[in-house]
Formats: sequence, structure tokens, C-alpha cells
Amino acid sequence: MEDFWVVVLAGLKVWVYLIVALLMVPAMFGFSLGISETYMKILVKTLEVNCLCLYPGTPHCITHKNSLIQRDDGSMEEALGELRRSRPKPPVGGDFTLSDCFYFYRRGIEDIVEDEVTQRFSSEELVSWNLLTRTNIDFQYISLKLTMVWGLGVFIRYCVLAPLRITLASIGLTWLVIGTTAVGFLPNWRLKSWLSDWVHVMCYRICARGLSCTIHYYNKPRKGGICVANHTSPIDIVILCNDGCYAMVGQSHGGLMGVLQRAMARSCPHIWFERADMKDRHLVAKRLTDHVNDNTKLPILIFPEGTCINNTSVMMFKKGSFEIGGTIYPVAIKYDPQFGDAFWNSAKYNMVSYLLRMMTSWAIVCNVWYLPAMTQQAGEDAVHFANRVKSAIAHRGGLVDLSWDGGLKRAKVKDMFKEEQQKMYSSMVVGKQGSQNQ
Repeated sequence: MEDFWVVVLAGLKVWVYLIVALLMVPAMFGFSLGISETYMKILVKTLEVNCLCLYPGTPHCITHKNSLIQRDDGSMEEALGELRRSRPKPPVGGDFTLSDCFYFYRRGIEDIVEDEVTQRFSSEELVSWNLLTRTNIDFQYISLKLTMVWGLGVFIRYCVLAPLRITLASIGLTWLVIGTTAVGFLPNWRLKSWLSDWVHVMCYRICARGLSCTIHYYNKPRKGGICVANHTSPIDIVILCNDGCYAMVGQSHGGLMGVLQRAMARSCPHIWFERADMKDRHLVAKRLTDHVNDNTKLPILIFPEGTCINNTSVMMFKKGSFEIGGTIYPVAIKYDPQFGDAFWNSAKYNMVSYLLRMMTSWAIVCNVWYLPAMTQQAGEDAVHFANRVKSAIAHRGGLVDLSWDGGLKRAKVKDMFKEEQQKMYSSMVVGKQGSQNQ
């Protein structure tokens, strides 16, 4: 029995030495030994073979699900104009016709079948199966060869990759908590800022290796100002901070996320707040303004959507981030769903469950584009400035640009949106003057 435990301890030592030598040390100093690149080449080839088994004779695999509804991009006036084309306009009175109902029937049925808002809060279903059970809801037997490949993949992901990733992520998060806490006790000298940046970047790089992240950066930015990005997952922070350190602004959380937030705030001027507390919001605005005006501090990283969206679109940016002045540096983040779903559905999974799903995926592959700096134009208010930045991010990342508020994930549609549609139709029926008199 003693010989057995000796062998186990020896195996654990070898395991730790390999992790430190082959993964942690390269991650700490920002270089790679080529292990991840080799793994990704094998993975891409495997998924290509899988695609050929699913779709024989198809030269290129389709990785995204097509929309069920083909929507018209025209306005309400244009759509109703088409319905009314064969009906002469009445000489007097209102401009109502019963055929107008067909427009509202169609829009209602379209939203019931596939509305463009709530589908952004759940993982998108892939057309081409990527050998992950969770992305093939309607699984059916295809071939013995494909089933054996899937079984081998389950063994590799859960018995080889998952323990390795959990070990790396645990080390990275533990070092982050201990390191930032220790740095927080130092006096506010330049050495403290340098150590804080080094601890943050080092730990984020270890965590990125723990998720098998492959990140492609385009157009490296100039440091400073406010960095705003679309938000898909909490690991967006890990992705961006692999390339440099930021001061972060965001919602306070509990659990594991709360522990990390409190530890990080000890060594770096991160700003965490309660969105529902109005006093907190005013204090955050003041702290943001002071931070931007201090050239010695880190650039601020903000996710103006305020919630995670499923990597298919960009939703409304909160205007508060664009009211404090300063230069805005937009960043577009786009994950490749073929290798793993990075979206965090916080209503369905807690942080630990989400991280375990990430660690049992094939990999996390994403592209990061740093866009040219943008400033508020003369006569442009914060809302229009936010929409202009949002459109630039959506265009660069290949995402759908939506004007809806991401807060609809947890709240109902405000009455003001319904009233706007009612007023728009009322102005068409009784005229703008009549609508104003009502």
C-alpha cells in the first residue's frame, strides 16, 4: 500500500513540474512553446473531418444557424404603404384601413417565432456539430466512426484537458488573490503600480492558458483614455488583460467573482458599484471623471452594455460611460463558436458552473480588434455618441447592431416603447396635427 502512495506522489510531482515548465513559465513571460498551436491544428483538422461526415460533398461547413424569419428592413410607414397601395386615400376623415391589421399580425407572429431580443440571451445553436454534446440538442446516431471520435473527445476533454485546466486556473486565481492583496499593503509608490500591473497580467495569462485561449489581436492600441468593448463573458477581461493592464468598472458581484473583485481593488483603482443604488452611480461618475483626468492612471475598461450578450450582436450602450468626456478607444471582441461557447448565461449558470463548461470545451478562440480612437463631435449628445461607437464595434466584429437595452434580460419592456409605436401609427391615421391634439 505504501508503494502505491509513493507512485501517486511521484506522479503528482511529475504532473506539477510539467505544468510549471511547459505552461506556467511561458505564460508568465508571454511566450509559447508551440503546444497550443499544435493542439489547435489537430483540433481544426478533426472538426473538418467531422463536418465532412455530417455533410458529405460540402466543401465548406456552415457554422452558424440561419434565421427562421426574413425580416424587412423598412419602416412602419413603408410597410403600411405597400398594403395601402391598391386602396385610394379617402377624401376626408382618418386614414385607417382594415388591411393595416395584417402588418401588426405579421410582426407579432415574427416575434413569437423568433424575436431579435430574447434570442440574444441564450447560446446560439450551431448547424455543424463540433463534437460537444451541449451543441447538438437533436442528437441522433450518424456513424460508428463519428461516435468513436466523439467518445475519444469526451475522454480527452474530461480526463486530460479538464484536470490540466482546473489546475492552471486554480493557480492563476489563487495567485491573483494573494498577489493583489500583498501589493495592496505597499505604499503608493511607482513600484506598487508596476508590481500591480505585473501581477494582473501574469495571472491573467496563466488563466488564459487554463482555458486554452487562442487570441488574435489586431492594431495594438495607444494606452490611455477609456476603452469600451462589447460584452460576451467575464473572460472578456482575461482576453483583453493578456495584452495589457486596465482599471475596470463594473457591477459588484458575490461569490467567487466578489472575492476576486475585492482582492483586485486593493492593488489597483478598479471601480465596483451597485447599479440599483443611485448614490453609487453618482459616485462612480465622479470617480470616472477624476480617473480620466489623471494621466498617471491606467486606461479604464468599460462594458457599456451592462450584461453579457451571446456573441451574435451588440445591444444598447449605456450613455453614462460617454458623458464624462475624454477619448474613447473602441474594442470589438468576437469568439469563434466552433471551438466552444464563451457566452455566460448568468440566469442559468453560476460562475463556477460556467467556468467548468469552459474548461470542458475544446478551446476558446477569439479575435480582438482595436479600433481608431473616437471623440464626441460638436453638438453630439452622449446617446448619439454611444450609438456611433456601438455601430463601429458591431461593424468591425461582424455583429448585429441592435438598439434594444440588454436590461431586457431581467426586466419587461418599458411602456414608453409601446407608446412610441402607438404614437407613430396614430400620426399616420389621424395626421401629425391630430395626434398632437389628442
